[in-house]
Amino acid sequence: MRIALLTEGGYPYAVGESGVWCERLVRGLGQHRFDLYAVGRPSATGASLPLPPNARLVRAAGSEGASGNLLERAALGPARAARRAYGRRDRRRFTDAYERLATGLCAEEDTADDLAGAFAEGLYELAELARERGGLPGALRSDDAVRALEAACRAPGARRGAAAAGLPDHLAFAEHLEGVLRPLSLDWYEEDALGAADLCHAAAGGTTALPGLLATRFFGTPLLVTEYGAQLRAHYLSGTGADRSAPLRTLLAALHGRLAAEVYRQAALLTPGNAHTRRWQERCGADRDRIRTVHPGMAADRFDGVGEDEESGDPATLVWVGRAEPAKDLVALLHAFAEVRTRQPDARLRIVTVPARDPGAESYLAQCRALAAQLFPDEAAGAHAVGENPVSFEELGGPEAPTLEDTYASGAVVVLSSVVEGFPAGLVEAMFCARATVSTDVGAVVEIIGGTGLVVPPRNPRALADACLALLRDPGRRYRLGAAARARALELFTVEQNLAAFRGIYLELLSRAPVRHRPGDGALFAHPAEAHVPGSWTPRAVTAGTGAPDA
Repeated sequence: MRIALLTEGGYPYAVGESGVWCERLVRGLGQHRFDLYAVGRPSATGASLPLPPNARLVRAAGSEGASGNLLERAALGPARAARRAYGRRDRRRFTDAYERLATGLCAEEDTADDLAGAFAEGLYELAELARERGGLPGALRSDDAVRALEAACRAPGARRGAAAAGLPDHLAFAEHLEGVLRPLSLDWYEEDALGAADLCHAAAGGTTALPGLLATRFFGTPLLVTEYGAQLRAHYLSGTGADRSAPLRTLLAALHGRLAAEVYRQAALLTPGNAHTRRWQERCGADRDRIRTVHPGMAADRFDGVGEDEESGDPATLVWVGRAEPAKDLVALLHAFAEVRTRQPDARLRIVTVPARDPGAESYLAQCRALAAQLFPDEAAGAHAVGENPVSFEELGGPEAPTLEDTYASGAVVVLSSVVEGFPAGLVEAMFCARATVSTDVGAVVEIIGGTGLVVPPRNPRALADACLALLRDPGRRYRLGAAARARALELFTVEQNLAAFRGIYLELLSRAPVRHRPGDGALFAHPAEAHVPGSWTPRAVTAGTGAPDA
């Protein structure tokens, strides 16, 4: 099967969580051919990861909308006619399409279906215009676009927040919209590009899935969307728009909401990574019959043997691992540990941070260090007579915490104190290590834990302290929970189960898709279903007396 894999601005150029998943998918399903389409390229050097034989990088779109065929040239070429000026007929065509898009965007959620569907109509008309004539980026920033947006914001039935938008808001939104709709201007919608794929698999929703949405529109190609964290949720939680006005935030939220809803509506199948993401998709209008939860696969081999001994780890040590950021609520954790320390004087807390690119991480970590020094001043001889601070701040990969395995194995209980989470991978890693866990009830925590750990409300240091003490004081319960956690993680969250799920999904979607005749097939039934299955189904006939295969 030929899969067009739409990557989230990462693989094969970078290895974030999405990149790691794409790498495992491509290498694990070697019987399929993967054509990679990278929407955005974060690497300034252009260096990419080595690809397996069954994968090739076909197209890439840079941060400025550049696009190119990387099989023919290393540098990214210009987007198709990005700045071409429209004539009168095309200008009218653009204005009509943009007015529909803006009207559907600004309309309230409870308006009539035909008005709400105007966004999708305008989106597809703009895509067809860009495919036929080019010039869309310049048109999206034109005065015609700004005037159409202003009229839609002030039309009857428009969102209350949008009606208050002024000219600066309209200009800022036009710039943002051009970036979101940049995939419409790419040269990917040809018979030898996305038109040649049996299936489009988007590694995220939103803009990443937009080329797959257009492939469905132009060629009828089935679209599979995998989300391990809802893009719309990420937009809402992003702090980059804190300086934007309320009307502009309303318009941006409406844009991302409408785009997400259209992707969910047209996708042949949605595969959220957890029930938390699934609920977001359903809330945006996704059909439950086309949603199938596929938990992300994680490598469990590295954790083999960790935690098998009932007495492994310091029985008085709590361990926290993650990025140092306010969403992890280390402040609540420190206050909870102060309560733990009061009731169990020999308790210790290891805070192990992973390297983060966020420039605010060091500042937040410094605040936490200061709070720890205030809550637990060093005392050579005092109530606890420990001679040092019971809270240690370490960095993963350092001498105190060289590996994740060593870090998780060093303590009795692993703690997660977050106020915001999607799919906390660190919690699964702790389960692989057979550690008992105490977590806050956020994101997909309850779904992951499944009764193999203790869960408490977020922002509640007293409840967090009580749960930690309950496990610190009961070694038998810790061991039983840890063993159950390992068994659950190995059943649900391994790479093998993830690959098995997508192996079946690919064949299922292909069997449901209509047969398509492509240029060059040359004959009817040139691509039977058996052609997508590796191996030979029937022996090759040999023409009698010649020894040559029968054509």
